[in-house]
Amino acid sequence: MGQTLSGEAKPPSKDQIRTHLADKFARKCFEPIELYSFKDNFRSLADNEQNVRYLKEDTITRFLELPDILAVSPILFHMLTYIGAFPFLSDAPVILGIEQMTMVVVIMTERYTKVLTKDASSRRKLLFKSLAVYDRKLSEIDAEQSDAGLSQPSSNGHAPGFAIDEAGDDLDDDTAEDDELVLAAFDSLDINDAFKTGDSHAATTHGAMIPADNFRKLIMLLLLVSPLDATEHISSYADRVTGSALEHLRATAENILSAFIDVEKSPGITYAQFNRILPSNLPFLFNGFNPLFEHFLFSKNLDFSKRKDSLPGAMPSAIARPPLFQGNNDILNLSVISQLSFFINGSELFRRLRLLYSGRKAGYSMGSFESRVFNWRAPTILLVSGIRLSDPPSGYRSEDVFHNALPSKRFPNGSPADRDRLVFGAFVRKPWRYTPRECFGDEDTLLFQLAPTHDVFPASTLNRDYAAFLKAPSAHPGISFGCPHPRKSQSSRYATLRNLGPVSLFIDSSFEYGVFTHDYSSRGGAFATSPSRKYDFQERFEIVDMEVWGCGDNEEEEVQRKQWEWEAREAESRRRVNLGTGDIAADRALLEMAGLIGTNRSGGSMG
Repeated sequence: MGQTLSGEAKPPSKDQIRTHLADKFARKCFEPIELYSFKDNFRSLADNEQNVRYLKEDTITRFLELPDILAVSPILFHMLTYIGAFPFLSDAPVILGIEQMTMVVVIMTERYTKVLTKDASSRRKLLFKSLAVYDRKLSEIDAEQSDAGLSQPSSNGHAPGFAIDEAGDDLDDDTAEDDELVLAAFDSLDINDAFKTGDSHAATTHGAMIPADNFRKLIMLLLLVSPLDATEHISSYADRVTGSALEHLRATAENILSAFIDVEKSPGITYAQFNRILPSNLPFLFNGFNPLFEHFLFSKNLDFSKRKDSLPGAMPSAIARPPLFQGNNDILNLSVISQLSFFINGSELFRRLRLLYSGRKAGYSMGSFESRVFNWRAPTILLVSGIRLSDPPSGYRSEDVFHNALPSKRFPNGSPADRDRLVFGAFVRKPWRYTPRECFGDEDTLLFQLAPTHDVFPASTLNRDYAAFLKAPSAHPGISFGCPHPRKSQSSRYATLRNLGPVSLFIDSSFEYGVFTHDYSSRGGAFATSPSRKYDFQERFEIVDMEVWGCGDNEEEEVQRKQWEWEAREAESRRRVNLGTGDIAADRALLEMAGLIGTNRSGGSMG
């Protein structure tokens, strides 16, 4: 009679739950050889004090080969001691024993999805909390700035920087503030609801901020590791953290950070900013953590290549891989490719980019662009860099002509006046073509800005004015993204002016000038508005350089090469045509007047 009912059994302790979850993660998320390697690495790296084996910050730093110049080790270690407390986040920071490191590796590599069926937003909140600090003074400063209305353009006509959330905007939509992954973990263990109530409330997102300097350092690390393979080491990218490459890394990180905050006005990033900007602007920002932390699943004691002669089926020696990127170009470099990989899958970028067109090398003309880009049958990336034009115009005739063909400038600049180098671009999956009647492209087309502020404008479904390529004598010839096709506005009394879309990029046919428009208040265009800059702005700029890169493998490159060779043979044939007059010079002059040969005509031969 005095026996305890089975339903009234004593609930498990935290240590028992953590051990049970770590064991489940290890069995479900690691292959047997990976689990062996993980344990072997932990044994060889761990310090031992009072029979407790754990990993220290400098040990993890050396194992992952984090460069000292980035000064990111304390930030990353702070993250790990928070994530290692999973699912009892209120216990953070924790000592990183083998169970805690199991939590770290499965979460940082996203292998937890084999056990916990939660989407990316769940991990996103956990990563934010692991980076955030809870400082009342920082919150008060942010609240003061919010009350000042910094999300609107200032009275002098220039954009103040970037939107700062209103006070209290960093609250989650869910009032309980529970971490979804924590709840999913308890559910996977069939833990009683009464046990988990309140445990994850200790560190909420309300009043929390990621310090701007910490996030800048982390972005630099993520840029560095974005192309990393699980079998590669960061040390193989040592040349990216020295000299000019390091400066490019810093400048790119600054552009990305400015998507979240104006560092001159805000000390840190709130959860509302973090959660609003990542999904559309930087969906793959943390992907580099996956291969980085998979290093714990490869043991040096299991190098089968040492026994390849005695084991016929053993793993062969590593084959040298082609470089991540080849070329000396004005716009694209490794840091910019890494930046692109934060919103375009890196598998389409690293070791797969081919330079199709460079204005500096091939000449700034629509014909040259067409001859080099139109035959590429895979996705392309267009990049254009420039310097902001003065307002009013400087007085050059070509600049006046460009301004006069545009509607009166209604909007302020989109970034501070002292940051006048601008880089815009577009990702186009469909092959390029001439568009005399309608635009081309599809819902995968992306319009973006890389500098001085990172911003991504995905395609909308409201209209299909994605991309256009128009040559004279068409109205308003040039390259455009998000602009209504000129045929749609020919009957308008404003037909003499270029019709700019709500979110659009237009490059004139001479490739001298460009204009980017962000009409936030109107919306309804081919591309979505910015999630961070919630105001109207426009950038008019003089083009410094323009490049088009093809995303593809050797097959696409071979097709393009054959087409170029054919065009070169055709051009050579035209140059050698003899009209039968007996006077070769006269024949050549006649062909030049007809526009069939000659290096000065638009879209000249490959010769």
